[in-house]
Amino acid sequence: MPQTARKQEPSSGGRRWDRPVLLVCAVSALVVGLASPAHTSQQAWGLIGAAGYACAALVAARSSTPWARSPAVVAVVGAAVLPLLYLSVIGKAQMEVGVVERAADLLFSSGTPYHSAPHAVRDFNPYLPGMTLFGIPHLMLGDTPFASARLWFLAGFLASVAGAVRVLTRGGDLGTGTRGISRGVSGPTGALWLLACPVVALPLAIGGVDPPVIGLLCLALAFTQRGRAGRAGLAVGVAAALKWTAWPAIPVIVAVLAVRGGKRPAFTCAAVATGIAALTITPAVLVDPGAFYQNVVLYPLGLGPTASSAQSPLLGYLIVLLFPHGKAVTTALIAPSAVGVGTSLLVRPPRSIVAAGDRLALGLLLAIALSPATRIGYAVYPIVLIAWPRFTARLAEDRPAGHRPPGEPPHRRRIPEPPLVRSGASS
Repeated sequence: MPQTARKQEPSSGGRRWDRPVLLVCAVSALVVGLASPAHTSQQAWGLIGAAGYACAALVAARSSTPWARSPAVVAVVGAAVLPLLYLSVIGKAQMEVGVVERAADLLFSSGTPYHSAPHAVRDFNPYLPGMTLFGIPHLMLGDTPFASARLWFLAGFLASVAGAVRVLTRGGDLGTGTRGISRGVSGPTGALWLLACPVVALPLAIGGVDPPVIGLLCLALAFTQRGRAGRAGLAVGVAAALKWTAWPAIPVIVAVLAVRGGKRPAFTCAAVATGIAALTITPAVLVDPGAFYQNVVLYPLGLGPTASSAQSPLLGYLIVLLFPHGKAVTTALIAPSAVGVGTSLLVRPPRSIVAAGDRLALGLLLAIALSPATRIGYAVYPIVLIAWPRFTARLAEDRPAGHRPPGEPPHRRRIPEPPLVRSGASS
């Protein structure tokens, strides 16, 4: 009996990381709130979110289980739900919300979501045509609470993440299996901790456009992990129709499918993804190529006559600020970094979803750091791409080993490991 008690201690004791992580989140949110200009959505999120994370840390301190569901719920409510409700009531949102809603108006009035002669920052629409879909409810319903593009960004992200968890746990209970739930959090709880992450909660509350993109990438990685090339191509293709930041994911996912399944699934994924993106982008290019080039190419790269509002003291911005011809220098640096990451996919392609997420995060980190016009908020991409595949590996491991979900080819069926082999491996 004493030995059994000692074995159960690590599940409730030992080094606990959830409480210090929540405290760091609270401090980070407070810094954002104090450093942001007065009466902005970022300031409101920071001050409300700091209190939410602090409350979640108190709840975690009273919990005997690390990374439990209760503090995750408190963190999500305090850092995402309450700021979102407050900002919706007072009518404050990130500039992107208005940009997407005006893009929908332009699409139905002129046939293109891009202003033909943009001058002010608000005139520019740096997103790909697919992003305009999130502004259509506002066009149809007007200024009603459920028509804001911000809420549809949130809905797109939640639907994608829920779909990804469903794909990974289909046919088995979430977070359960032959190895038990005690070795990891369940699917819904893990998704809640993902929502509570400050780089995710902030754009969800203030109306950032990146959450639906990163959610679709998570869904594409889930389909890739299950070997469903066509559906992976569909998810990453829709993401690529929303924003350029999703495009590097296409070759990475194709490389993983090629290593794990051969040329056929890789070609299927590439064809579906590029086909969806091309069908979405081509009409806007044909209607007004000049407007597309000004809005989607020059402006986000900081190469147009109007300076982009996306500026952070990262390497690319500092190069432009301190060196002559800095924009040309940053462009020259981005090109070889992209070629280097692309070459690595051919020389040493990623063989797992974790490796794919790391490779994609590296490529995006280089692009974010070297771009002359970027935001620190873009860190949501590398952070989620590093954390999400590791969480999904936990989900896949927790799925009952002998189960074969509907539609999975027989030759991919998992064979349960003998108990002796498993216990030996764990030792």
